[in-house]
Amino acid sequence: MRAIVLDRYGPPERVMRLAELPDRVPAAGEVAVRVAAVSLNSWDVDLATGATLIRLEAPFRPKRRVIGSDVSGTVIDVGPGVTRHRVGDAVFGELSAAGWGGFAERVVARADAFTARPAGLDDLTAAALPQAASMAWQALGGAEAVVPGGSLTGKRVLVVGAGGGVGTFAIQLAKRGGAHVTAVERAVWKLDALADLGADVVAAGVGDDVGVGGSRLAFDVVLDVVGALPPAQSTELLAEDGRASYIGGSSRRIAQVLVAGARAGRRNGPDADADGDADAVRSIGLLAAVPNRDLPGIAALAAAGELRAIIDGPHPLEQVPQQLARLRSGAVLGKAVIELS
Repeated sequence: MRAIVLDRYGPPERVMRLAELPDRVPAAGEVAVRVAAVSLNSWDVDLATGATLIRLEAPFRPKRRVIGSDVSGTVIDVGPGVTRHRVGDAVFGELSAAGWGGFAERVVARADAFTARPAGLDDLTAAALPQAASMAWQALGGAEAVVPGGSLTGKRVLVVGAGGGVGTFAIQLAKRGGAHVTAVERAVWKLDALADLGADVVAAGVGDDVGVGGSRLAFDVVLDVVGALPPAQSTELLAEDGRASYIGGSSRRIAQVLVAGARAGRRNGPDADADGDADAVRSIGLLAAVPNRDLPGIAALAAAGELRAIIDGPHPLEQVPQQLARLRSGAVLGKAVIELS
């Protein structure tokens, strides 16, 4: 099979290449899937470049030779004991907890890493959904939040770094849940597209025009996709019962968020002052996303036309390194998707 392989850390366009690899037969509990489409995530960039958190696990060379997690395709073989899927089934899913391997014509992974792809959901859209839409869904509060009339009704949501996959899905899901959405994206050329997705306010930065200052708005949810805001700034933007959820960012920012979250937890604990610290009911934390759990509900919305994937591409398999470089530079609106013939 053809696959994009990663032999050392560095810029994706320099350290990744197209190669021929042997097919692997699925073991017990596994399925083999012919990949029709695979999307790119910032996590792929981190794995290729050897970001700090990645090097904690594999300090000198990549642990995985073939990366890529969000795939859509068709089951072509099943291992012993598999009853969840059959040969010929259309499936999609996220493989980050199941060995990766998506940047290839064929992938073998645990059967439970794949979800049935419903009729009406094409491969390109299905490949764009798993990681990004799940993160947006979970960060906003899940099914009870994004349903019309749910817990987001009348709330104010701020999405920072809104022009990528998570952000474009978060705008749509928050609006579906009845929220007022402010979308912040430093790449100004993306702002019109974010308004078209339903954002009530779009801006290139977090300034007075999105609610900072003497007459600032208080947001019920701050969703920082890229780790742009220091935790203290996120807290200033929150209503007294608001919460800030971080999805990405540098290792330094992630550490700051973890410390801030622990401090907020102590303020909210049983020893908090009875008088009520103004920050005591605010929360801040790093999203710990659960792969694949919410895909049936997400897929149903997409199949019904109620959730749209903004697709950059499709691009051929051999373009994975160059497209990861574009993603790294911020040149991708929505999700970059690879289509395999």
